[in-house]
Amino acid sequence: MLKVSVICTVLNEGEAIQKLLDSLAEQTRSADEIIFVDGGSTDNTIAILQAYAQQHKLPLQVLVKPGANISRGRNAAIAAAAGPIIASTDAGVRLDRQWLEELLKPFAANPPPAVVSGFFVPDPQSAFEVALGATVLPDVSEINPNTFLPSSRSVAFFKSSWQAVGGYPEWLDYCEDLIFDFRLRDAVGPFAFAPRAVAYFRPRRSWQAFFKQYYQYARGDGKADLWRKRHVIRYLAYVLVLPLLLVLGVAVSPLWWLFGVILGGLGLFLTPYKRLPLLWRSLSARQKLQAICWVPIIRISGDIAKMIGYPVGWKWRLKRLSGQPELRWQFHTATPQPPKNG
Repeated sequence: MLKVSVICTVLNEGEAIQKLLDSLAEQTRSADEIIFVDGGSTDNTIAILQAYAQQHKLPLQVLVKPGANISRGRNAAIAAAAGPIIASTDAGVRLDRQWLEELLKPFAANPPPAVVSGFFVPDPQSAFEVALGATVLPDVSEINPNTFLPSSRSVAFFKSSWQAVGGYPEWLDYCEDLIFDFRLRDAVGPFAFAPRAVAYFRPRRSWQAFFKQYYQYARGDGKADLWRKRHVIRYLAYVLVLPLLLVLGVAVSPLWWLFGVILGGLGLFLTPYKRLPLLWRSLSARQKLQAICWVPIIRISGDIAKMIGYPVGWKWRLKRLSGQPELRWQFHTATPQPPKNG
């Protein structure tokens, strides 16, 4: 049986790391080693990790790399890993008991895949979090295994594949796993999909945290030149099409407003509302109504956050490349395919 090393990066996760550690200890297939890289926590994260490893006899080691971003932390963990297979996850998640077992099953094929994509499921605890999960995250039934790009909160790959593509891009602070996915797919071909290798994670707990997250995601898109057409379409919809419909409603007929509401509603909100019943089973009737009301707020404000963040990322990109053509190779990506999340 091939040895597997589970890796994770952390930074000030003292309050949230317990559920990840518990789920790692309860795996039906234990990891041969677990490597956490701490980016310089100022809370009790490191102490919790070390104490847990002793109490539960987990094969866990902690590397401290102050100032390391997620990419640098993952690269450091993988470089230190002894196993030929790397399974990556994130702090703040709760892993299904069969996560590692399911993630490793495809490697038994002959020949084995170079990469196995796990899946991720929201673990909401409020009406807002239910609405957020329904708005921005796909259900497994919506996934096309041939184009799905895994989040590094649930993915496994050969260490040799990581070496072949030069590791995670340390110049990028957000969307780094997408760039890594593109480079892996270019180098090793299609990924296998393990939909039952599930990592449960809690969505952002407030609108402010969500807005900041999507601003940062879009800034990362700009830095990496991702989803250019998609961002252009978003600008056109809000800056050109919406004002045009408002003018037509005044100058021609209010029916244009009705047309805009129907068209925009179907395009923006139909899919989130279809997902809501899958996530709100534990909510009261009042909370369900709150979730229904949150969906359009989340969708529109998320678009605004992206429209603000994207040009900031592009400005960074242009400044970084200006007069430094030798850096252009760092920004190479494959042609983007359908995304792994909203």
